[in-house]
Amino acid sequence: MRILVIGSGGREHALIWKLNQSKRVQKIYAYPGNGGISDLAQVVDIDRGDINSIVEFVKKESIDLTIVGPEALLTEGIVDLFEDNGLKIFGPSKDAARLEGSKIFAKEFMKEENIPTADFKVFNGYNQAKEFLKEQQFPKVIKADGLCGGKGVFVVKDLVEAESVLAKIMDEKVFDKAGDAIIIEDCLFGQEASIIAISDGDSIVPFVSSQDHKQIYDGDKGPNTGGMGACSPAPIVSDEILDKVVEGVLKPTIAGMKNRGCPFKGVLYAGVMIVEGEPYVLEFNVRFGDPETQAMLPRMKSDIVDVIEASIDGTIDSIDIEWGREVSVSIVLVSGGYPGSYEKDKEISGLEEVGSIDGVLIFHAGTVKKEELDNIKYFTSGGRVLNITALGGSIKEAKDKAYKAVSLIGFENIYYRRDISDKALRKEV
Repeated sequence: MRILVIGSGGREHALIWKLNQSKRVQKIYAYPGNGGISDLAQVVDIDRGDINSIVEFVKKESIDLTIVGPEALLTEGIVDLFEDNGLKIFGPSKDAARLEGSKIFAKEFMKEENIPTADFKVFNGYNQAKEFLKEQQFPKVIKADGLCGGKGVFVVKDLVEAESVLAKIMDEKVFDKAGDAIIIEDCLFGQEASIIAISDGDSIVPFVSSQDHKQIYDGDKGPNTGGMGACSPAPIVSDEILDKVVEGVLKPTIAGMKNRGCPFKGVLYAGVMIVEGEPYVLEFNVRFGDPETQAMLPRMKSDIVDVIEASIDGTIDSIDIEWGREVSVSIVLVSGGYPGSYEKDKEISGLEEVGSIDGVLIFHAGTVKKEELDNIKYFTSGGRVLNITALGGSIKEAKDKAYKAVSLIGFENIYYRRDISDKALRKEV
């Protein structure tokens, strides 16, 4: 089987790492890839880089299966175009991808389907939103409607902060058209978890739980990022809570989308807040999480190709995924200044030393590989640079191993959180 993986982050590196374990896979292509991915797959440069040129490449190279990592292409309709051309691709249709592409669509969908979520209101203008906020109790949550790379959600503690966020989104257009409309919703207090499942449009098979750490600073402080680290499982997700999410969130979502004429195939990711034992949906994503994937896939024993094909073929109810007993902690190393402006092209050291540690994996994100005088070197090329994932018999063991490995990595202005998995550790103890 010849497979194309689209994407350039740690999520895609982890997917390719897992695909390489399948006996069914003959060759893997990656577009656009990164420095680490180039060690496992053939990185290709597709002319123009639009979805039509990707289709042309897949036909030319006789690709058997395409896997889409990032959400943007899914919301643009790449799955619809592939299917129109008789090509096999993993992911939801453009209509189904609205669950992530529009937070307004997702919230109104949840309200109609009685899926638990925070109360909310939708606004299309700055002045209306500002007047509404003057009458509210804080904190509140403000969300841009469209895709913002995980950075379009703001928890505001007072009216001054709220007005500043409104101005950035709706007047300054920091997220372009994604901020044409916003949601203002109640702020929920609890502990977050990520529940991911694979659907074939009728049924689902859930993955193990995980927990992302979105804010840039320790203690969940500062602005949101694409994700600063994750652990799996999330001890806060008991069997009872997982059952509530499956029965009260995931299954109604799949049924509701099918009833609307846009059956959901692919990865359905529910970001939930657990409040006094009850899960409330914060957001839906329609692809594998990043960095949750880097924490989950090292625990997966089953062949991921079988799972993906079952989603496409409509046979997911025949799949039973096997998971290892070890737990994992994945830490994201970022360039100084992220999620704001940052410098690139900083040489990375320590990769070979970390790569030799048993039970530790390196997943590249914003990196490039260069050959200098017959030596291979890696350099930073993005905000999120590397993911260091460690497996252990407990959260503490995995965390200690992961941070020991992180201490061996170096590049100019490196930054990472020091408390990844601490919430899980407290729950575990």
